Amino acid sequence: MHTDPRLRADTHPGVALIRDRTEGDLDACAHLLADVHADDGYPVNWPPRPADWLAPAGALGAWVAEWSGQVMGHVTLCPGTPGDVAAGLWSSRAAGAPERAAVVSRLFVPPAARGHGLGTLLLTRAVREATGRGLHPVLEVAASDTAATALYERQGWLRLATLDQDWGAARPVTVHCYAHP
Repeated sequence: MHTDPRLRADTHPGVALIRDRTEGDLDACAHLLADVHADDGYPVNWPPRPADWLAPAGALGAWVAEWSGQVMGHVTLCPGTPGDVAAGLWSSRAAGAPERAAVVSRLFVPPAARGHGLGTLLLTRAVREATGRGLHPVLEVAASDTAATALYERQGWLRLATLDQDWGAARPVTVHCYAHP
């Protein structure tokens, strides 16, 4: 993973720190993910091994948000592949190849830690890593996840399409595909 200066959110009573995720963070992240899943239904399909799901092979980077010394959020950046819908949509508009995209994924902040800008800081970190590698950030989000959709749109992300995808759920999931401006 690429190391960089730490990001801080000094505008709140606590101090947020965005740092590289370590193996030692995975259990805490999996517990937070369980809270997010219970509240928001994310991820749509609960993984049998959440820590493994949070650490996909070939990831370009993964970061956590710490708030008052505790892990309170997570994001991963993965290389785009021809099978990634958002990457394919972006490449068709930008006359690029899906492999020149980077997919922002596994971004979450548990309900108890929301409202402090942690999601924005995590998203900013992933975007900075992607653009630093000469890649264009894209993502997909379940249309039912209105809080995440609002975050991306506040940050100026461009909605490329809304479509149904088979994410292995009982029925197709309606998703919004976004590209960083």
